Amino acid sequence: MTDLHCHILPGVDDGPWAMEGSVELARELAAAGVRTVAATPHLREDHPGVAPAELAGRCRELAAELERAGVALEVVSGAEVDLFWALEASDADLRLASYGGRGSDLLVETPYGPLLASFEEQLLSLCRRGFRVLLAHPERNPSFQAEPERLAGLVRRGVLVQVTAGSLLRPRRSRSGGLARSLLGEGLAHVIASDAHGASSGPTARPPGWEGLEVARSLVGAAQAEWLASDAPRALLEGEELPARPPVRRSRWSFLRGR
Repeated sequence: MTDLHCHILPGVDDGPWAMEGSVELARELAAAGVRTVAATPHLREDHPGVAPAELAGRCRELAAELERAGVALEVVSGAEVDLFWALEASDADLRLASYGGRGSDLLVETPYGPLLASFEEQLLSLCRRGFRVLLAHPERNPSFQAEPERLAGLVRRGVLVQVTAGSLLRPRRSRSGGLARSLLGEGLAHVIASDAHGASSGPTARPPGWEGLEVARSLVGAAQAEWLASDAPRALLEGEELPARPPVRRSRWSFLRGR
């Protein structure tokens, strides 16, 4: 698997405080089957320790430490970019924040509060600047929960959607869990990622939650779950077009459970 959203870099945002915590998180990711992780610290006003020019170097430092620790996990640079930060950022800084510094694909954080009426136009302005946008965890947003058509409209206009694996573990009657399942079932999600902030036992514990992939398999079938966790994320890292999406294959059990 390729995890495109993970706060694994030590001491920069609300992820692990020290390198030891990053290594422990990396071990959990590798044990879950992740082979490549994008380090995506927050780029926003309340995390001044995150600097675009330092992202690649910090990833190299982590990769070297993982090699010494015997953890087989490739680390690629990236960031989870706040929309307001991005609107003010230079093209050069946005390129540094993109996956691998390629300047093609950008992970943008969905706000947690109600969305402004201008949200869509502001987000699409990044697309017009030449970036393919992957929208992080929209299932958590109250505006999208109340009006999922707003999100569907963005997808029709080329925005990609990342659902968090842990959201699929929430009860389907919960707002975020229900929307996450709907996004998968309706083909509106393109990536499943962890949004992990720490290992299971660490002080910043928000573990990977990749057990949610089993829920995805029950919802849309093994082939599409693989596409969401491996094929599509790899294409984004390489700046390529997404491969063809396999058809949804609902299991009899997921149908009986009303998912």
